[in-house]
Amino acid sequence: MTLHNPSEYKTALRRLDALVAAGFEGNVALEAEFRELVVAIDAYEDQLGLMPIPTLPESLADMIELKRQQMRLKQKELAQLLEVPAGALSQILSGKRRVTLDLAKKLYERLGISPEFILKKA
Repeated sequence: MTLHNPSEYKTALRRLDALVAAGFEGNVALEAEFRELVVAIDAYEDQLGLMPIPTLPESLADMIELKRQQMRLKQKELAQLLEVPAGALSQILSGKRRVTLDLAKKLYERLGISPEFILKKA
């Protein structure tokens, strides 16, 4: 089975959901159909480049950099947005300087970084 367009993809997803809801396990024919659908869906998603799902950055500096890229800002523009000197931001991104409470608040308010992430990674 090969999926060629979004319509076929949606139909395959609906059928997969129906098999799961119906309890396909134990029925050889339905298990085979389930496996075939999974392979076809995976292949179609691979064509679209949907996987792998990106993971969250592991450091605060990486999260700030990700937000900068998402907002399409230059590092200097990000420094202005956060009201910090460009050199200080550079040191924060390289791990040579720690984030102040004032900057942590701006990271939350202006970049949308969760307070929990800031506290855990700062």
